[in-house]
Amino acid sequence: MSNEKELRKGDYLWDGSGEPDGEIVRLERALGKFRHAGTAPDWPLADAAEAGRPRARFRRPWLWFGFAAVGASAVVIFSLWFALNGLPNSSAGWEVQKLAGTPLVGRKAIAKAGGTATLRIGQTLETDSRSRASIAVSDVGRVEIEPETRLRLVESASSRTRLSLERGTSHAMIWAPAGEFAVDTPSAIAVDLGCAYTLVVDDSGAGVLRTTLGWVGFKLKGREAFIPAGAVDATRPGIGPGTPYYEDVPEALRLALAKFDFEKLSGEERDAQLTIVLGQARKQDSLTLWHLLSRTEGVERERVFDRLKTLVPPPAEVTRPGVLGLDQNMLDAWWNGLGLGDISLWRTWERSWSPRSN
Repeated sequence: MSNEKELRKGDYLWDGSGEPDGEIVRLERALGKFRHAGTAPDWPLADAAEAGRPRARFRRPWLWFGFAAVGASAVVIFSLWFALNGLPNSSAGWEVQKLAGTPLVGRKAIAKAGGTATLRIGQTLETDSRSRASIAVSDVGRVEIEPETRLRLVESASSRTRLSLERGTSHAMIWAPAGEFAVDTPSAIAVDLGCAYTLVVDDSGAGVLRTTLGWVGFKLKGREAFIPAGAVDATRPGIGPGTPYYEDVPEALRLALAKFDFEKLSGEERDAQLTIVLGQARKQDSLTLWHLLSRTEGVERERVFDRLKTLVPPPAEVTRPGVLGLDQNMLDAWWNGLGLGDISLWRTWERSWSPRSN
């Protein structure tokens, strides 16, 4: 039955019958202003001598122009159609399976229990308040989508897959090599470094990322965050990722960190919040203090260095002047000394994605 329906849609392009596709209707309206509205021109014989000559097989040359116009219009319509939708079966896609409700893939609703559809590059997957869905590619991973979520497939290649989470909640379990799966949000881009995580984006574009396995890189322009398993990081439009922290962090530290990251504070207020963070920090909170080195300057950075040094002494090659000057090699060496993963994975990803990333 579905094949018959597709055939009926296809008939519309030739004789106007059947059910028109929404994209074709939109293209017709857009091209309608170029439609010829007059009558066909009258083509008289060139001169009387022509009358005595054998007539050509086609007596009406204007028909050639008519056929050419129709053919050109068809080419334009098909070219625009394929540009918007891709050649059939030519672009990579993700299989979307309904988990609940009626998820929408592009303009196709998945209503049947256990039904599936293909999410292709440029298309969106959207769930309402009662819908949930799962999308999967065998060599990349699986992403489950909660209600009230909208995401788009941006790129799907053998070594690079990218989604855009516009709003809502997604749970990703990725088994592709580190750095090959990324998710854009309105305020940061998340890249898998061998992990499982939950990403939430609200209507303002603000987001929260929670890692449950491995670790995730989070970035907006030059502002970076690395979130290992058990840690959380918030992000805000125009600011980017905040400072990550472990979920079991002392409440006073968490509240002070949120103010320090995202609120406009006076110098005294910043100093007060930083004092709380440094005073409450445990050894495992070296994760937080390491990130604060690049989010502070001057005396603030010196205070962070001194506290972090007491919690996790830096490697021999890491010096105070180097860290205070944000020497990248020294910062990376200290990160590796925290035992949270090799930062070279992130540096490799940055080089491969930076021309397209935020």
